[in-house]
Amino acid sequence: MKRLRNHLVGVDEGSVVLFSDFEDGGEMWTGTGPRQSRRAISFSEGFRTAPTVVVNLSMWDMDQKTNQRADISAEEITEEGFEIVFRTWGDTRVARVRASWMAIGELRHEDDWDLY
Repeated sequence: MKRLRNHLVGVDEGSVVLFSDFEDGGEMWTGTGPRQSRRAISFSEGFRTAPTVVVNLSMWDMDQKTNQRADISAEEITEEGFEIVFRTWGDTRVARVRASWMAIGELRHEDDWDLY
């Protein structure tokens, strides 16, 4: 469990289309084997420490003729942002994906001092 030290808790959220590979024959639509797509996300304002981030698929468009394999996660989480990472593998054909995310964490207080 993440314990927050003060009453200043911030929540930031958003939604982003990660890719739309069916339009231009991109790797997620035409490729096979392990593939991934990364998207850098910046928070609307910085957190005091790295927040807890949750990501989920809010839209996926996949070929029905192949197995549907997907993994989505948040990586490289900092006070300023993170990366959404979508992975697939095998013969899965992914046309497009939209991800939604939410970050919850401590905000800076006007009385906070940075000594070093």
